[in-house]
Amino acid sequence: MITTIEPYYTSKDGGFLLYCGDSTELLKKVVRPGTVDMIFADPPYFLSNDGITCRSGKMVSVNKAGWDQGLDRRGIHSFNKKWLRGCRRLLSANGTIWVSGTRHIIYSVGFAMQQIGFKLLNDIVWEKPNPPPNLSCRYFTHSTETVIWAAKDEKSKHRFNYKLMRSVAGGKQMKSVWSIQAPAKSEKKLGTHPTQKPLKLLERIILASSEPGDLVLDPFVGSGTTGVAAVRHGRRFIGIDADPSCLEISKKRYEYETAQMKLPSAHP
Repeated sequence: MITTIEPYYTSKDGGFLLYCGDSTELLKKVVRPGTVDMIFADPPYFLSNDGITCRSGKMVSVNKAGWDQGLDRRGIHSFNKKWLRGCRRLLSANGTIWVSGTRHIIYSVGFAMQQIGFKLLNDIVWEKPNPPPNLSCRYFTHSTETVIWAAKDEKSKHRFNYKLMRSVAGGKQMKSVWSIQAPAKSEKKLGTHPTQKPLKLLERIILASSEPGDLVLDPFVGSGTTGVAAVRHGRRFIGIDADPSCLEISKKRYEYETAQMKLPSAHP
């Protein structure tokens, strides 16, 4: 991995890098174009509008942080096109990207992908078996997120580890509806993030579409789940986040996981 700026954190073997800053800018600097094998992105949903939600049985504010505020619909779509262009530039010819989101953001992401030239492969429905209730009682309970899987362009020969996914699905073709619990308490003991994804979800994504030694990137790394999943399965990793506190959680989780599991080097 060749970079033009100093990372926030580098693992001893160089296979796990974290960068602090605006992802739309850092995507131009952290790695050579065409060298990333897989990207997972969980961009801001822009939900911080002073509303309420339910968390652990309590009524709480939906407001998260400054990164989740301040854009209208046109601004949100412009933002999505900007970071997606940066990601597409970094993907290898046969690389793929996965983007997670709720109804608030995912339709803009999908349309932006089509505008930019990605090839849409699947839309995965991540179903949460035990979602928080809808406090207003004016809507169905929100129990899913969509994860769009896309290749760099129409010519891409994307990787799909079909046999492995069939094995995980009990010998049948894996469907595009995945029922996976929200992050367990054990995944939050070193710090939490308001949109943290379960490790099982990221492990499945990484195992489905990459190989050991591949380079995985997350432009909105949050609490570092993508990085933990990547390194756990022998992939190299680059994570970006504008919030140093998130990068500290990512760093701690990486160091804890590698110490506990005695992981081999992330390099092939």
